Amino acid sequence: MDQNQIVWNEKVAGKIIKNLEKRRMEGSYAATAAQAKEEVLAMLSPGASVIRCGTMTAGATGLWEDISAMSDVTLIDPYEPGITKEEGLERRRKGMMADFMIASSNAITLDGKLVNLDGMGNRVAAMSFGPKKVILMVGMNKVTADLESAMARVKHYAAPVNNIRYGLKNPCVETGLCADCKSPTRICNMWSIIEGHMIEKRIHVKLIGESLGY
Repeated sequence: MDQNQIVWNEKVAGKIIKNLEKRRMEGSYAATAAQAKEEVLAMLSPGASVIRCGTMTAGATGLWEDISAMSDVTLIDPYEPGITKEEGLERRRKGMMADFMIASSNAITLDGKLVNLDGMGNRVAAMSFGPKKVILMVGMNKVTADLESAMARVKHYAAPVNNIRYGLKNPCVETGLCADCKSPTRICNMWSIIEGHMIEKRIHVKLIGESLGY
């Protein structure tokens, strides 16, 4: 990576981490995805249960495979090949009571707000309340200046790209931009803006100095 980009990542991440602390959340910075994965794995306690979310960021690091191989950690996996839709829903419900949730955020603002748009709602619900600890792995490509730009990023970039990833036939797949559709396969149903937390340090944001996820 370009040295100037490395310096920028470190400085901006440091600013965001300080703002997260003011919001009773916590943050840390890893320069690479490999480093971030090892640090997240080290946060998992023996005997813990972990709910897997559909984050491209964690998936790109190989995190899920490493957790699956841990004999003292239980991975709750709604994405396991071959399970029924009903079983997937049941695992998502079970995940609301997991010890750890590992996900990403669609965007994060410079002042530490977490902005997400969800289809089914289990991800944003669990971020707010449920799992004892929430770990969000967030590439520095998801940093935005403010709430308005964060929502624009989610609606007109992250959501259309994820529609393409899922192979859906919603209007944004054709145009690349949100059409505010009413499609039954719409994945943009529930906004979440987390500005802070009453449970101090429940949410940990692992900022990563790479471009990861959408």
